[in-house]
Formats: sequence, C-alpha cells, structure tokens
Amino acid sequence: MLSMSELIEGLPDAVAIRCIARVPFYLFPKLELVSRSWRAAIRSTELYKARQEVGSTEELLCVCAFEPENSWQLYDALRELWITIPVLPSKIKNLAHFGAVSVSGKLFVLGGSSDAVDPLTGDQDGSFATSEVWSYDPVIRRWARRSSMLVPRAMFACCALNGKIVVAGGLTTCRKSISRAEMYDPEKDVWFPIPDLHRTPDSACTGLVIGGKLHVLHRGLSTVQVLEGVAASGWKVEDYGWLQGPMAVVQDALYVMSHGLIFKQEGKAKKVVVSASEFRKRIGLALTKLGDDIYVIGGVIGPDGWNREIQPLSDVDVLTVLGERPAWHRAAPMTRGSPSSLLSRGEGNN
Repeated sequence: MLSMSELIEGLPDAVAIRCIARVPFYLFPKLELVSRSWRAAIRSTELYKARQEVGSTEELLCVCAFEPENSWQLYDALRELWITIPVLPSKIKNLAHFGAVSVSGKLFVLGGSSDAVDPLTGDQDGSFATSEVWSYDPVIRRWARRSSMLVPRAMFACCALNGKIVVAGGLTTCRKSISRAEMYDPEKDVWFPIPDLHRTPDSACTGLVIGGKLHVLHRGLSTVQVLEGVAASGWKVEDYGWLQGPMAVVQDALYVMSHGLIFKQEGKAKKVVVSASEFRKRIGLALTKLGDDIYVIGGVIGPDGWNREIQPLSDVDVLTVLGERPAWHRAAPMTRGSPSSLLSRGEGNN
C-alpha cells in the first residue's frame, strides 16, 4: 500500500482510498489540488485497483483531433463531457493513418504517417510510415515512448487480443504493401514476429476482433484473414462477402455503414438495421462503439455547387442498436476539432 498520511481524517487509508475510488474520473485533476497525499493517491496504482474492486471504472472514448495537430480527447458518455489530455509528443506533424488500442488501462498509438503535405514535393512531411509507438497513462496523465514496431506501417490492422497488441499488413515506406505481422507484449515492452498474412494487396487494411478472433480486411477484397488467438500458428482465409465501409463491433456482432444504411453482418448474411443517409456526404468520418452503442464522429463535407470550402465537423451521433428499435440521438460535439482516428477504451484497467 502506498504510504499516505491520513487521506481522510478518522479513516484508515485503505478505507479512504476506496471512498476516493468512487469519484468520477473527470474530477481527478481537482482532487489532486487537495494535498500532496491526495495527489499521490490519485496517481497511484492502488486507486485504480480500488476502482476495479468497487466497480467504478469508466469506459471512455479516445479521439485524436486533426486540429490542433496530435491532440487527443477522452469522451465521458455518462456526463456528455469531453476531456482534453496532453498533446502526443511525436515529431511527426498531423499524425494520421495510425493504429490505436487500449491495453492494461493505457492508450497505445502505433505507427502512422503525416497528413501534413509538403507543397513542393507532395510528401507527407518526409514520412509516409513510421514504426514509433506511444502509450498514454491516465494515472499520471503522461505520454511515454515505447519500443518501436519491427516494421514501419501506415493504414494497417491493429487490435488488442488477449492482453497483447497485434499489427498486420498495411503500407510501409515508399507506399509499399507488406504482409508481415507482429505482436507486442505491453508488460515486457517487446515486439516479436508472428506468421505473415497470406495475401498482401496494394491497399489499406483494418482489423476487428469478433468472438476472440482477429479479422483483417483489405479494402476492395471480399476475403477476410482470421487469426484465432495469440497462440495461433497462422492465418485462415475466409470469404464472408462482408460489405465495405466504416465498421464497429457490438457484443460480437459486426455493423457496417454502407450506401447510406447501417447493416448487421451475421456470417455471410446481412440485414438492414437503420438508415444512415445523413452521413452519405461525409468523408473520413469515424465509427466505433462505446458500451453497447455505435458512435459516428466528425468527418468533413466536401465542396459542392454552393459551398466551395471543405467543412470539418465535430458532430457526434449515437446509434443504440440493442433493444426493439434502433434509434439515433445527438451527443455533445467534440471541443477540439474534427477527428482523425478514435477508439473506445476502458479506463483504469491496470
């Protein structure tokens, strides 16, 4: 137990820490102002263990805003509150096309390329793909550099699987497609190779975990490559005929936004869930799940006959898919610009 001098008068620290553990996450910066011992308590692993024990951990949405560059926000859906965290200290400007996952209560940002285009050369800030890895610890509210991936990547599949991080495919430097896959142990801060993908089309790919299995999808292909666990000996190729478009997984069910509709994919079958026609004009919107809801965030509206300017959006729309009738509702908009990437994560699962 961390040595703390009587956090709450008249209570043993073991009891006091469990009282503090019930305070919502967004109030932690204010609690740190009470005293040095409170600050030590707020930034201790004991507090997060206590939050797990009393069932007060919160699931937050992590969003990287394109403007200002490399800035991140956390979204508390219960209170409709956006929380700004320190800027990612990468030297790459407007980092995009990266992987982002949550493991052991920390946010990990991996690889990616720059969206800051050199007007003379057309290059992405001299770096189309990077191997750098960063983690953000909400306990101490600080970014840390981690061991780099074995291969630089952008537009690749990246998922958390049984406490490890798996990356596969994507594009490397010089925009060359790669089949290599690797796995990261966050406790040991070590990367090691795993079997390569079977196919490497010259396109971006994405990853989804469904039923404890990692699924890698390449843009423009109907086939899916499946890794059945961290100890699997290789990838299996399946042709599910899944629709192409932004995807989210809710309770091991796959939902896809395509042709102005939200579909639910069940094996090779699909059915329409609800209309999403209002999003058809958006480019680069982000789709994810938080709890049992699907979130549609941001994107841009391109120029048209009446408006020649690109309009970045910070809108947040939420689709409740469980229950008798799926329904949309509007949530609090982002407070720091339109998003470039996002994920949901569980806070405090150290």
